[in-house]
Amino acid sequence: AEVVCDGVPVGLGSHVSWDRKLDGRLAAALMSIPAVKGVEIGLGFEVARRPGSEAHDEIDAAEGNVRTGRVRRRTNRAGGLEGGMTTGEQIVLRVAMKPISTLMRPLGTVEMKTREPAQAVAERSDVTAVPAMGVIAEAMTAFVVADAMLEKFGGDSLAELKRNYEGYITSLGARHGR
Repeated sequence: AEVVCDGVPVGLGSHVSWDRKLDGRLAAALMSIPAVKGVEIGLGFEVARRPGSEAHDEIDAAEGNVRTGRVRRRTNRAGGLEGGMTTGEQIVLRVAMKPISTLMRPLGTVEMKTREPAQAVAERSDVTAVPAMGVIAEAMTAFVVADAMLEKFGGDSLAELKRNYEGYITSLGARHGR
């Protein structure tokens, strides 16, 4: 399943503390979903097979895009996260899940009391859980991104959070010669 987040501003997460890095928090949340066996951010494992010139994202000026700090990546190989923080580009996450464990043709096992070989019980099972995985992965991602937004922008109400967010976006423009 793939989850893509649009409109996330630059600067969520932390480059300092391992437990506040947004890429680690997202990976942990997605890995906590039952049956998930792998998580990729951006190019994920593919990036390890590439030279640096084909792995990293080049940066250009983007005068109109204040939300990204008035820069943009030519590519998004990093999946919107660099150094534990958002870049303002789309966050791109993929999860890999194992097949459903209940099978119509059961696998061999052992009887736990006797340790004798046995066959697992054949049970009615679903064919796939991938569509549900997409919904669950999206929800877990939303929780983590929302937590990062609250951490950065704070507030006791939605109105206060929005005010703080808008002030941050305005300050990005001011910092970069708006």
